[in-house]
Amino acid sequence: MKPRLFSTFRYLQHENPLGLPRTGTIPRMQRGLPERRSIKDVKKVIAVSSAKGGVGKSTIAVNLALAFARRGLRSGILDTDIFGPSIPTLLNLSGEPRLSENNQLIPLSNYGVKSMSMGYLVGDAAPVVWRGLMVMKALQQLLHEVDWGGLDVLVLDLPPGTGDTQLTITQQIVLDGAVIVSTPQDIALKDAVKGINMFKTIKTPILGMVQNMSLFTCPHCHNSTHIFGSHSGVTHACEKHGIDFLGDIPLHASICDDADRGKPTVVAEPESDRAKAFMGIAEAVGAKINLFDR
Repeated sequence: MKPRLFSTFRYLQHENPLGLPRTGTIPRMQRGLPERRSIKDVKKVIAVSSAKGGVGKSTIAVNLALAFARRGLRSGILDTDIFGPSIPTLLNLSGEPRLSENNQLIPLSNYGVKSMSMGYLVGDAAPVVWRGLMVMKALQQLLHEVDWGGLDVLVLDLPPGTGDTQLTITQQIVLDGAVIVSTPQDIALKDAVKGINMFKTIKTPILGMVQNMSLFTCPHCHNSTHIFGSHSGVTHACEKHGIDFLGDIPLHASICDDADRGKPTVVAEPESDRAKAFMGIAEAVGAKINLFDR
């Protein structure tokens, strides 16, 4: 018997089988996508992303939020990493948030910065063993059911990767821009480039790129060494993709120690060169989104 071949020819003869518009773009709601909306009582929203774990993204995000607070702004940080929240440790905060009169979560505050994290809602050692739908529901509540009480700027600390969490945030929230964090080595930079392309695909403005752990200066002989290689790869990536290089954060033991004890560098050592590097990046980011215009 002659084998029967599967064919879709007759289904492709229709010139427009799905009834798609011939010109322009399909409205978001017609494509099944939610409308982007602003976070209530928040003027500016910045996402800090790396697409690669272990590059110090959360440390940079919290120091940026603290730097904005030092500039006299009403600043907050939202930890969107459901599975591995870091903000409670970085800000030395714990305890379950209270509810406002309209049943919204009230942020926990320290060092003049308001914060919200899944880490406040579960124990320190309790794993979040959830499937995707529960994670997305929790994320939506963190995005839309927190009473921020009026902020000039909210920093979103994004988890590693370019998956569901990042898409949910960028599809639901009006972002003023994204900051990409990478370390100098190629293995981190390759994932950072994926993050750059993700934000370009979803048409989120990229404010620039930060290089973390860029240079180590020996406290004894005072010689400087690029432990993870030269920073030329990061600057080259910025040039190639048409984005700005925002600055370097050095590799220094105090930055790690400050983070581990819950008192980040901008607060612990405000006059140090390390803190000044964070402040400089905050100034550059703020200028790009007109954050300091009064």
